[in-house]
This record gives sequence, structure tokens and C-alpha cells, in this order.
Amino acid sequence: MVVLVTGASGQLGQALQSISGEYQEIDFIFAASSDLDITDSEKVTAYIRKTNPDYCINAAAYTAVDKAESEPEQAFLINVKGPQNLAEACAETNTVLLHISTDFVFNGTKSTPYTETDTPDPKGVYGKTKLEGERAIQQSTDQFYIVRTSWVYSEFGNNFMKTMLRLALERDTLNVVNDQIGTPTHAVDLAEVLVQIIKQDFEGELKPYGIYNFSNEGQCSWYDFAKKIFEVNQIDIQVNPIPTSAYPTPAERPKYSVLDKSKIKNTFGVCINKWDEKLG
Repeated sequence: MVVLVTGASGQLGQALQSISGEYQEIDFIFAASSDLDITDSEKVTAYIRKTNPDYCINAAAYTAVDKAESEPEQAFLINVKGPQNLAEACAETNTVLLHISTDFVFNGTKSTPYTETDTPDPKGVYGKTKLEGERAIQQSTDQFYIVRTSWVYSEFGNNFMKTMLRLALERDTLNVVNDQIGTPTHAVDLAEVLVQIIKQDFEGELKPYGIYNFSNEGQCSWYDFAKKIFEVNQIDIQVNPIPTSAYPTPAERPKYSVLDKSKIKNTFGVCINKWDEKLG
């Protein structure tokens, strides 16, 4: 079985590389942006034809939420045109596409976990382009798994956990927003679930294509997340809770973006770790 991973140098791409040795039955091809520019349709088509993968995990994305507000064209290219190019090429080679989306497709006004059937209503450029990317895939291929996730962290790439640990070396106190609620997701847990989906699909278990939510279990604020990071790493620092209004950003964040994981658990039988289990 051949699995192509785009965006191989990003956080999820590196997480997939870290577990790839555990799956001898899978021949992984890891393509960084320097190997494959997903925004170039001709290059994507040629690359997919040449490698002819059974599955393609699109881990490439424009994830700079605030920067997207001033770079909408670049965000569109990577988050919409890129997935469309991959979906069209995958349809030609009968390749199943697994694409990573986000909790930012929702407006965050609910107070109960979002399901896959809730109506998307993204507030910023990042969320809007990710939703457009989902729709471009759905219009271009019938064989896809779109996995919406949230607050991804790990030892790889750039993420909230690594930012907090870095700031703790520079400061004695930190102010962290406490009125945005979501669920941190460990990148390796997400990577493991993607491989599990692939294995079950490849073995002919007829799992339905479509949109699935995946994050770790539980919920917290960014303040709670920061406090737990410092607690687990035995770092003594003063952390002050602040409202979103005290920390204005170019992009509006969802106030509440916890995802309901019932569908992915029932369909694929996955067991999901609590959000803080891999903070150490």
C-alpha cells in the first residue's frame, strides 16, 4: 500500500513521519512543499500519476490564522486551490484523499459540541478558505475523508505548547485568554487515526467517505491549556487569565469550538486520549 503525505515538513507531516516505521505494510512517500507545490495543478497531476498512491494525506495548509487576514490570496491558494488540485488528480488515479480541516469552519456561538452536520459559518479568512477547500474536494472526487480537528500541538512544528514553553524562558508572568473554549489535539494522535482510517478502508471494511471530527477528549480554555503545560513541565510561572477583549487579534476566534467525536468513534472504533495525556 502506498500513502503519499503532502506538507511533510509541517507539524502533522512530521508526526506521520515519526510513526511511519510502525507500519511495515505501508510505503509512505513524504513530500514537503519543496518536493510538491500543491498550488500548481500540472505538477500535482504529474506527481500523483508518477507515484500512483492508494491514499493521499493532505497535511499541507496555510495555518497562520491572523496573517491570513492580510494574505487572503495566499491562504486561498494553499487551502482551496491546493486541495482542489489534489482531489482532481486523486480522482484520476482512483486515490483516496484524506484532508485535514478545522474547527474554525464554525462560528463558535454554540454551547454544545459541534457535529459534522452543524452548519459551518466561518468568521475569518482562514476558516473561510478551509471551508472552501472542503467544498472543492467534495466537488472534485467521491473518495475522500475530511477530518476536522482543533488546537493541534506536539513536539513538532509551531504550536501553542511550544510557544508557551519558549515564553516561559523569557518572562516571569504571562497573560492568556480564558474565554475561548476548545480541545487541544496531539498531532501524533491525529496521525494514528488517519492511518487507522486508511488501514480499515484498504482492508475493504466499506467505511463511508465524508466529513469526520477528531480531537482529543475533554475541553479547556487557552488559559487552562497553558496552566497544564507549565504544571506538567514543572515550570514555575505566573499565568493570568484575561478576556479575549484584552488581547485583540486580526482574526476573530471561535468562542466555543469543541467537536463531537461520536461519528468517528462509532465508524472506526477509535479510542481517544484525553487532551493532556501527552503534554509531558
